[in-house]
This record gives sequence, structure tokens and C-alpha cells, in this order.
Amino acid sequence: MSLVDLIAQADERGLAASGLACSDRCLPLLGVDDELLRPLWASLAEGADWGGSLERARAALHAAEPAAEEAAQLARRMLDAAPAERTAEALRPWADACSVASLRVHGLLDPAADGADPDGLDAGRAGDTADLPPLVAAELRRQAAVLELLAGHGANGLRGALEVSVEGRRVLRAVVSRRARAAEPGSEEGL
Repeated sequence: MSLVDLIAQADERGLAASGLACSDRCLPLLGVDDELLRPLWASLAEGADWGGSLERARAALHAAEPAAEEAAQLARRMLDAAPAERTAEALRPWADACSVASLRVHGLLDPAADGADPDGLDAGRAGDTADLPPLVAAELRRQAAVLELLAGHGANGLRGALEVSVEGRRVLRAVVSRRARAAEPGSEEGL
């Protein structure tokens, strides 16, 4: 099933987890604590309102130094756009936008994506992954895995979804670290 279909069929918890996981995986770009979104994950597990946790996460995010790079700006907008109302109607467009933004972030950071067609993201989300760069294809698989875990296991799938997110965050952190080292003056990687 394509990612577009998975989002279209997801329930409220799956949509919230999907958007949250996309945001969570992009945290390394924002210079904030990896645990920033943990209270939001907890509210999903408990079935509690996430409005207060969302506001605290946004406040912490806005207290951090804003980044100028496009990828970091996309990552910041994901959390900024999260709806306080946790209903399927409010969450579906947000989860879809987070999916696109996260794939775009990964495309911007993937060295193999240099000059890649941004329209390929739409094709990948629709199921045609043949021409996707590796980092983008891996992010697409993670997004599908989160939605499949929630669809198949309900609230019990949240732990697995969080594990998928943490793994993706580690991958992105390594990519960001590698890029920073390559950009340092005198770096052999940058030569």
C-alpha cells in the first residue's frame, strides 16, 4: 500500500503518530533536546490531550536558535503547524504535510539527491520508489512503517513507532554531523 493510501486510511492516533514521528526524526536539525517531543508521545500512549505538551514543545523550539537552512526551517514548521485539536480531520492534512516536509528535508540532506527531481517525492509517496535517493527512500519506509504499526497494533504500536523514529533520528544526526565536518575549513571531507 502506498504512503498516500496509508495516510488516507489512518485513524486519529495513527495520524498523530505519523506527523509526530516525522517531526521527531528531524530534531537533529533544530539544536534541541532529543526528548523534546517525548511528552507528546506519552500523551498519545495515554490517550490524553496533547495541547499543553504541544505548547511547551513549541516554546522550547522557539527558544532555540533559529536555523537559516531550508531543511531546518521545514523541520521547525512541522511542529509549528501541529493542530492542538487531536481529531482525524485536523490531523490528516498535518500528517500529510509532515510526510512531504520530512521527505523534502531528507532530499535536501542526501548527497545522492543532488539535482534530483522534487516531483519524485510525490511519485515515491504514491508507490513508485525506483528513482528515490537512498536517504529519501529510507525515510519513506520509516513513514510507512509507523503508519503500518499503528494500523496493525493500535496503541500497542506506539512503542515500535517511537523506535522507528529514534532510529531515523540517529541516521539524520549522522548525516548532519558528516555535513558539518565536511563544511569545516581544512576538512579533508570538504576537499
